[in-house]
Amino acid sequence: MLKIYNTLTKQKEEFKPINPGKIGMYTCGPTVYDFIHIGNIRAYTTPDVLRRYLEYQGFEVRHIKNITDVGHLTQDDIDQGDTGEDKIERKALAEKKTPEEIARFYEDAFREVEKEMNILPAQYFPRATAHVPQMIQMIERLIEKGYAYEKNGNVFFDVTKFPEYGKLSGNTLEKLKVGARLEEHPDKRNPWDFALWLKAPKEHLMKWDSPWSVGYPGWHIECSAMSTEYLGDTLDIHTGGEDNIFPHHEAEIAQSECATGQKFSNYWIHTRHLLVDGEKMSKSKGNFYTLADIKKKGFSPMALRLAILSAHYRSQMNFTWNALYQAQANLDSINNFYNRIINYAPSESDKFSNLTVADFVKNFREALDDDLNTPLALSVILELVNHGNKLMDEGLMGNPAEVKKTLETFAKILGLRLEGIVVPQEIIDLAEERKEARTGKDFQKSDELRNKIDEMGYIIEDLKDNNYLIKKK
Repeated sequence: MLKIYNTLTKQKEEFKPINPGKIGMYTCGPTVYDFIHIGNIRAYTTPDVLRRYLEYQGFEVRHIKNITDVGHLTQDDIDQGDTGEDKIERKALAEKKTPEEIARFYEDAFREVEKEMNILPAQYFPRATAHVPQMIQMIERLIEKGYAYEKNGNVFFDVTKFPEYGKLSGNTLEKLKVGARLEEHPDKRNPWDFALWLKAPKEHLMKWDSPWSVGYPGWHIECSAMSTEYLGDTLDIHTGGEDNIFPHHEAEIAQSECATGQKFSNYWIHTRHLLVDGEKMSKSKGNFYTLADIKKKGFSPMALRLAILSAHYRSQMNFTWNALYQAQANLDSINNFYNRIINYAPSESDKFSNLTVADFVKNFREALDDDLNTPLALSVILELVNHGNKLMDEGLMGNPAEVKKTLETFAKILGLRLEGIVVPQEIIDLAEERKEARTGKDFQKSDELRNKIDEMGYIIEDLKDNNYLIKKK
């Protein structure tokens, strides 16, 4: 039974869906003004593994991932989401393009990265600009109930009207009052009130008519309006990066629960930050990496995915190139074993002994049941690989089809694409002959055999411990 850490309750809890067999999950998607970086990729990998594991257990998962294409301001990490320029509009002005051109370009780039990383596409990617009417309706409801107020065309949520404010992040009003001071907005009643709607200056590019002014929505209200539109008043699961906990997710809870009168989400799952060589990722430091940077170094997207899975989602991952080399080596080992098992023909005396497939399945599931412990789940896969290779070396593998299916299941749950081809026996014989030549340090013969394999349309890639991987050209 899956137990997952709930940021709201600060403990692991047994997962129980609202409706038997069905799960509604919402993930805070990208603000589409730039390419996503490897830290973002990590944050999107967590809900992907969770969804894959839930679907493996037989649940029907409805996954919604929004596209923020308006309203996310540049100083959202400093104030309450109502200060600074719109990130997309600023990029549009800098590149002399329309905000829509910027948003669609980076949305397409985001979708392509998710595809390369083998992240399952959400059932729907609602855009903020397409849901302004729903946001206006929710804001009207909050004003009617006395939780929000309008002044000079701006609308703010009154945090003092929601006593539970801070229950997710721990940033209660009492703590905030003695902490950092915010720049006072002239239309706010309280410094920590946050914007639901902002009146747009004349030169502002993205603006809509509303009962209060020609303006644009605040960042926080977008996710509340879109998540409840597609998943109902109460979500099973809400995911995001830990940087979203405050103020974004805290604001979502406040405005959603006040608008609907219902609990907003039963489970909150957050992925911790990713560091690079022990430091915060930053363009100014030269340690800001995208998937394109990873590929330029010769690593595959699946190597990056395996590196991400090698750290628990609630631990602070430290990305290094050495760690990525190790991840690539582990991936090569898995693919090499997959190729061997596909092409393995057991003799009548072969028998898969010592550890049975059922033991591996049990250990793998226990790892993921314990708060998605992907590092432990990966260790189960590598143990299967090592044990399976040993048995094949000794001619003792009696159930290759069962082992192959088990490995494919594990890989599917973790989202790892396996590279396997059915290699003609003639090529395998040549590769084994070359392996013997390398073991005997007959490198001339080894090179001749490599060239012969190449001429026959296959590439042999040498791995550690004199193992190899055969690929089709």
